Amino acid sequence: MGQKINPISNRLGYIRGWDSNWYGGNKYGDKLLEDSRLRRYLSVRLAKASVSRIVIERALKHVTITICTARPGVVIGKGGQDVDTLKEELKKITNKDVQINIYEVRRPDIDAAIVADNIARQLEGKIAYRRAVKGAIGAAMRGGAEGIKVQISGRLNGAEIARSEMYKEGRTPLHTLRADIDYARAEALTKVGILGIKVWICKGEVYGKRDLAPSFTNPQPGHGARRDGGRDRREGGRRDARGGRRGGNR
Repeated sequence: MGQKINPISNRLGYIRGWDSNWYGGNKYGDKLLEDSRLRRYLSVRLAKASVSRIVIERALKHVTITICTARPGVVIGKGGQDVDTLKEELKKITNKDVQINIYEVRRPDIDAAIVADNIARQLEGKIAYRRAVKGAIGAAMRGGAEGIKVQISGRLNGAEIARSEMYKEGRTPLHTLRADIDYARAEALTKVGILGIKVWICKGEVYGKRDLAPSFTNPQPGHGARRDGGRDRREGGRRDARGGRRGGNR
């Protein structure tokens, strides 16, 4: 069973919490569709921001969206202007007040969504797939992952017949529910067709009880969270000028 089901959904309620936190009531379907629209819009709007996870929480009259990204400066913009524009755009989708929180991913090398997206962008840039995959595996193992598995499928190297190749290092126990396994998929649109990338990353095992509620809204000092898009204009402008991550990501 562990080989056939999404590793994240398999661990929901054990060591993994939900990315959508609200009570639907009679309008469950409408809220679910709205969540899908928000995620689809943000994935396109923030395609260059290395977004890892989008957590949506709802109250009676407002929606709180937490964006986990490895490049918060791209989302915030110079002086916080971009996040204010993004808030107004999301209000048109939800017709409610929107609050945006930015959470910085400190170790993007062991985040499956960011790793899969980086591999896809390299393949679109005509980099050899073996080089891109092995580089991602090496970076993840150096970053502290216990194991990583990458599968790439499609017309590799422009071959006439599509095939799948898998590369592994370390351990990725999919059947062990206490194993903290991150999983993501991505697609690379190349000249010969679409290549699919799947990434599994094992970050260790979780013993004892874990709080499954989102902890982004009340972060501990130094955890890289920023409320309402970050109103520190100096730091927002400085990180935007660098356009990347600050120390501690590598």
